[in-house]
Amino acid sequence: MENRRYTYPKSEKLKSRNTISRMFAEGKSVSKYPLRLVYVPLADNSDTIIKMGVSVSKKHFKNAVDRNYFKRLLRESYRINKHLLTDKLVTPYAFMFFYQSRDRLSFQEVNIKTVALFQKFLEQEGL
Repeated sequence: MENRRYTYPKSEKLKSRNTISRMFAEGKSVSKYPLRLVYVPLADNSDTIIKMGVSVSKKHFKNAVDRNYFKRLLRESYRINKHLLTDKLVTPYAFMFFYQSRDRLSFQEVNIKTVALFQKFLEQEGL
């Protein structure tokens, strides 16, 4: 196994309002219940190959504590499995990662779904 850095640096965090609004206007999506990935290609002058944001619905989790917990799970799951994307991607992408259910999955379940979701994305994009 090659040496990998399992990090989620600040440069990979999706902050741009323009990119986020573009993502919802013209982005594609792929789902693996209860996770959903909305994505859009970025301009080639991007500093990183991936920009990732996470979101948990206020409709499903009223308490901020619960939303923050699931956002932490999503970020950790992304951090561990992002090599599945970075090894295959050639052009930069912006991703928004959603948890869309009232079901309270464990980290192991979220991790398994994340791997399946990333593989489904790669198939959909033909990578």
